[in-house]
Amino acid sequence: MRLFVVAGRPAQLECAGSAAEVRAVVRSMTRAWSVVAEGCLAAAAFVVLCVLVLRASPYLPEPDDFAYRASIVAMTHGHFFTLSGVQAHVLADQVAPRPGFVDPGGGPIQWVRLAGGRWISEKDPGYPYLAVAFQTLGIIRLAPLFFGALACLGLYFGAKRWLGVLGGVAAVALFCSSGAAIEFAWRDYMPTFTDASLIAAGTGTLLRTLLATDATTKRRTWAGVAGFVALGAATSARYTDIVILGGAVIAVLVAWRLPVARLERSAVAWWFASVCGFCAGIATFNTLIYGGPLRSGYRPGEITFSLSAVSANLRLMPTHLIRAMPMLVLGLAGLASIVLRWLRARRAGDEHAAIARRDLAIGLALAACWAAIWSLYATYGWTALPGLSTLQSVRFYVPALGAMALLGAWLLVRMPRKRPLAAMTTVVVCASLFWLGAQAFSDMYQSPFVIVHLRQADCQGTIPTPWAGPSLCWSGT
Repeated sequence: MRLFVVAGRPAQLECAGSAAEVRAVVRSMTRAWSVVAEGCLAAAAFVVLCVLVLRASPYLPEPDDFAYRASIVAMTHGHFFTLSGVQAHVLADQVAPRPGFVDPGGGPIQWVRLAGGRWISEKDPGYPYLAVAFQTLGIIRLAPLFFGALACLGLYFGAKRWLGVLGGVAAVALFCSSGAAIEFAWRDYMPTFTDASLIAAGTGTLLRTLLATDATTKRRTWAGVAGFVALGAATSARYTDIVILGGAVIAVLVAWRLPVARLERSAVAWWFASVCGFCAGIATFNTLIYGGPLRSGYRPGEITFSLSAVSANLRLMPTHLIRAMPMLVLGLAGLASIVLRWLRARRAGDEHAAIARRDLAIGLALAACWAAIWSLYATYGWTALPGLSTLQSVRFYVPALGAMALLGAWLLVRMPRKRPLAAMTTVVVCASLFWLGAQAFSDMYQSPFVIVHLRQADCQGTIPTPWAGPSLCWSGT
């Protein structure tokens, strides 16, 4: 009997080892299927966005669309900077909203004549360079969606690294579901969704890079450069996005001083070199074209920011913002929950306290970038005008979509204590937001444009418009 037991031990150990190996294989396959399922859900959210965008017939609802379209068409003809007076007039006739719209010798809508007599769009120059390849290939409608795909990739991997399972899915679904995202992804000649997408892509990439302490220095270096290049490209399309780029620089500087981030000096140097290169390029462009590093195509006084506009914006904008991007409620709730969880865990020294401190640092960085762009436009005089439509007013606030999506994803993933409940909450909330987003897009699509009559003293000049009314003073970025 003893010999049997002794002799049987190796067989028992072998069976135990085989069972452990089987369990390990099962766990590995389960994790693999979980990753595939998450990726498919995130891709499905982006596909829903694409379907909502592409099933709506395209048209150009505002003069801004015509201005950008003229720049993009000019680039397809080989004119990448300025046009002569004759070239500008020919282009204006080609892209005019209706025959006979352009005055003799006039240029395209919202273009300006420079001191030397040449013409250029008054708009910030970045987006036409990003979109010209799509126009050349005849797929301009895919331009915003391409950059939206980059945003989804950045948000997915950044949120997944930060929040774990379901984090990436929640962030992508929240980003794609807002009416503002659908509306401006549909407007193929406007840079609004593109610069918001590039900011989201850069934010997600930098978030993943800062948290990837186990990655090699080389990998983190080039990932960080990619993130800052995305933020720089967004800023070239909308100069006011410089406040978000500056917020990212400050966040990296703070993280560099924290030992837990394990950032090498060489990696940070490469990141900031890319930022300096971008700023130098923009300054050079502005100097050569407009005559100064801080100048643009807008006339002096046309774009005004003033504290006197804050009260009107606080009164008028919340309704438009909640209608166009209701996930802002989730973002604010997520930020508040992050702070409350840190307050409860700050005196503890366990792993939960460390996670709470990390979440607080990330949440505050995201909230700072969100607050920077929204606070800037809270002082913008154009959106303080009564009677503007949701489409006209919310586009200046869209660059914060990525930060809002990440903070909202934290709320959906971290607040439920059990994973099945988190998954169910994420699906239900995101489906509801997609329904609300589709309704908001339908409203903006059908009633996009409201004519606002201004006192002549408030205008830098008026232009005839085919949309409504005999004249209108335009302003915007």
